[in-house]
Amino acid sequence: MEWVKKWGVVGIIGILGIGLIGHGVWDQIKPREVVVEIVKEQGVSDKVQASGEVMVDVAGAVEQPGVYKLPANSRIGDALVVAGGLAAEADREWVAKTLNLAAKVEDGEKVYIPSNSQISNSQITNPEHNQNSNLININTASVDELDSLEGIGETRAKAIVDNRPYSKTEDLVVKAKIPQSVYEKIHDQLSVY
Repeated sequence: MEWVKKWGVVGIIGILGIGLIGHGVWDQIKPREVVVEIVKEQGVSDKVQASGEVMVDVAGAVEQPGVYKLPANSRIGDALVVAGGLAAEADREWVAKTLNLAAKVEDGEKVYIPSNSQISNSQITNPEHNQNSNLININTASVDELDSLEGIGETRAKAIVDNRPYSKTEDLVVKAKIPQSVYEKIHDQLSVY
C-alpha cells in the first residue's frame, strides 16, 4: 500500500509536469492572433506625446502587424523591430530603395511594407490598378516622374525623394516642404502605396 502511495504521487506529479510542458510548447507553436488596440478616447494623442511616446501603425509584410507605442524619437527601423521584423514575403528591394530606416516616426504614422507578390500581382490582378495606373506613388516614383507634376520641378522632386517614406500624401507639405498651393493642384494625382 505504501508503494502505491509513493509511486502514485510521483506518477501524478509526472503527468502534471508533462501536461504543463505540453501546454507551454503549444503556446509557442500555435499561430498568434494580432491584437490591435483601437484607442477611441479623445486627447490620447496629446497624452502619448506628453508622455514622450508615439503611436505607430506597422502593417503589411511584417511578422506582427499592429499599432505600437514607441518612445519619442524612435526610428522606422525601431518600429519594424517591435513588429517582429520583415516577413519572409516582404519586398526587401522596395524596403531598401524606399524606406529610410533611420527616419524618425511621428505620432499616428503608418509604416506599410508591401510583399513581393503584391507589387507584381497588382499590375496583373488588381482591377483598381487600371484606374490608379496614372497615380504617382510618392514613395517609389523617380525624380523624373515627380518632376512631371505641375509646380514640382527637379529641386522639389529631389526633396520628395530625400524625405521618404510618406504615410499620406499630405506629408509632402510638412516633410518635403511642398507649398500648400502646389499640393492642392496635384494631390489627386498622387498615392502613397
